[in-house]
Parts: sequence; structure tokens; C-alpha cells
Amino acid sequence: MKKIFLVAIITYSATLANAQEKRSILQLNTITTAVPFLLIAPDSRHGALGDAGVASSPDANSMHWNAAKMVFNEKEMGISISYSPWLRELVKDINLSYVGFYKKLGKNDDQAIGASLRYFSLGDIKFTNEVGDPIGDFNPAEWAFDLGYSRKLGDRFSMALSGRYIYSNLTGGIDVAGQNTKAGTSFAADVSAFYTNPEANLFGEDVIFNLGLNISNIGAKISYTDDAIKDYIPINMKIGQALTFELDDYNSLTLLTDFNKLLVPTPPVYATDDSGLPIFDPVTGEREIESGKDPDVPIVTGMFQSFGDAPGGFSEELREINISAGLEYWYNKQFAARFGYFHEHATKGNRKFFTVGAGLKLSVFSIDFSYLFSTVARNPLANTLRFSLKFDFDDFKKQNNQPTN
Repeated sequence: MKKIFLVAIITYSATLANAQEKRSILQLNTITTAVPFLLIAPDSRHGALGDAGVASSPDANSMHWNAAKMVFNEKEMGISISYSPWLRELVKDINLSYVGFYKKLGKNDDQAIGASLRYFSLGDIKFTNEVGDPIGDFNPAEWAFDLGYSRKLGDRFSMALSGRYIYSNLTGGIDVAGQNTKAGTSFAADVSAFYTNPEANLFGEDVIFNLGLNISNIGAKISYTDDAIKDYIPINMKIGQALTFELDDYNSLTLLTDFNKLLVPTPPVYATDDSGLPIFDPVTGEREIESGKDPDVPIVTGMFQSFGDAPGGFSEELREINISAGLEYWYNKQFAARFGYFHEHATKGNRKFFTVGAGLKLSVFSIDFSYLFSTVARNPLANTLRFSLKFDFDDFKKQNNQPTN
């Protein structure tokens, strides 16, 4: 009887330990970076596709999603203008504006250049000191300017290299908690690739198959004070596919899937004593790490480390992959209906939402809108609207060159 009781106690203790370990592994452990506005979907089309777009058909917004797509645009030149009220569930005056442009070059249209400008306004903020007295008003804002070059390396494959200047002014130089502040700046680069096969076959059906990869924001850390630790910018890897079915001469359907992962070190679990106080290394003075790896490493080291530094091991690494899925329907290449879903694990931010949208193409320009509704309660992204206008310079030239009666 004593043996049975002892086995039961051991089994119970092991089960309890496993449960506690599981709970500790599944605790919230989000990866945070500076200038997260760089990852916001800026345009309505891809916003309606659940933020899937690295392998979608190219358009004037390709600089954000995958600059390598630019050279495969059907038209010679295009421009897109987008506006997105942001986080309206929290604040009413935050918004993101975006302008994208591309131009094909070369005798065989085997090269393209592109540019984009995004501007993120955080609304009016009143700063106060430690006792609550007002010390100044400011409108924080962040912006980034991109230039990119895309080139075909074959009939179906292209690559691109893009450069980015990032400017983030969150305080206007106002002293915060006795600390002198400044605007943060950084330079970054994107490396992207795109493959398209317009003659693919799936289960006996002719399809258009696209595959895309974009590693974006490879750049220096950013700081808002002279003596503070610098923060990573959102270095990011996105890989995805798009499969288009030409149903008939008037109808087409595209299925898109993107997988997204930040290439930034995961915060480790730091060691604490029995009273919950942090433990410091007596030699270096740094906090001791219980599980995970030191996140204060050089940029390239951090990118590679991000694939295997999660405190919870491989299972937590998998939870750091966000999934986007979208469906785009076109009728007669004039009207589009779009649907999408975005999934982020609860321990990594818990962004889960559905998206819908529509697009209408006229002779010279097209208009798109999208709407986001959350699947989790009290999500600040809920009810987000986006609006975009795209201009087709080829059709504009054709319209102006038409003979008049």
C-alpha cells in the first residue's frame, strides 16, 4: 500500500511539474522592436488579404511587399496613394499615409526602379513631468523613404535590392523622466526574390503560380537618447505563395498564403532568487539568463540567433511564425472582392483578425478599400479601414492620345 501511495505521489508531482513547466513556457513573451510601423500593411488591397502579399501579382505597392515583383508589372509605370486611420479603438488621430511608385526600364523591360514614402502620425500628445505638470505638446511622427532596384534573372525569376532611411521623432526633444531625448534614425536594406510560372499545372488545371521571399529592414539599431541601450528595428522575413485559377475569360480566383517571422532575438527568461529578485553575474554585472540567449548581440548574429533562441525551445520558435491567408476574386479585371485572415499566437501578441475588401478599376485609376474585424475581444486593431488609389500611366497616355472627333 505504501508503494502504491509513493508511486501516486511521484506521478502527481511529475504531472504538476510538467504542468508548471508548460505554463511557464506558454507565458507571454512578445518580441518588441522600435519603429514597428514599418510592418503595417500600408495599402487596402493587401490589407484586405490578411496582410498576405509577398507573392501576389505585382502592383504599385510592391516596394513594401516584395520589390522584386516590380519588374513583372504588366504596365510600364504606376503610382499608388493609401491612407489608413490606425488604432481608432484607442486614439482617434493616429494614421498611416503611403505613396508607392515604380517604373520599368531597359529595352526588354527587364529592369525596374521603385520608391515609396510612408508617414505615420501618432496624434497630439501632452507631456507632463513626474508630478503631472504640463511641460509641452507635440505631434510624434515617424517616416521612411525607400528606393529599390529590381532585375529579371530569367523569364520567370527576379531579385531586388532596396535601401531605406528611417526617421522616428517621438518626443520632439522634450526631456522625459530627466533624460534628454532625440529623434531616432537608421538605415536599412531589403533583399527580395520573386518567381512566377504562368503556365503551371495543378491537378490537370492551368494555373499561375507565384513564390516570393522578402527579408526586410536589415539595418542598424535605433536609440532615442545618447546613453540608452539601442533597440532593434523590425528585421523581418516573409515567404509566401499565390495560386491563381483562371476560371474563364471573365473570372479568376487567387489563393495566397504568407509566413512571417521577425529576425530579432527573443527575450530570454532571466534568473531570479527565491524572493523573485533578479540575479546578477558577479563578474560582468549583467543579469543571469535562466533559459534562452543574450539578446544584446550584433545585427547579423541576432538574425541567425533568432531561429533558435526562444526560451521555450523549438515549440516557441514555431509560435513566432505569423500566418496570413487571403483570397482575391476578379471579375473581368475590373471588379475585385477580397477576404483574408491573420493569425498570431496568443503568447506572441495575439493579433487574430479577419479582413474583407473590394476594388474597382476604371480607365485610368483604381480604388480599393478594406475593413478589419478582430476575432479576439478588445483588440485595438478592430474596425480598421484602409483606402487606396492607384494610377495607371499607360492607360492615361492611351486616353490622351486618342483622336478627337
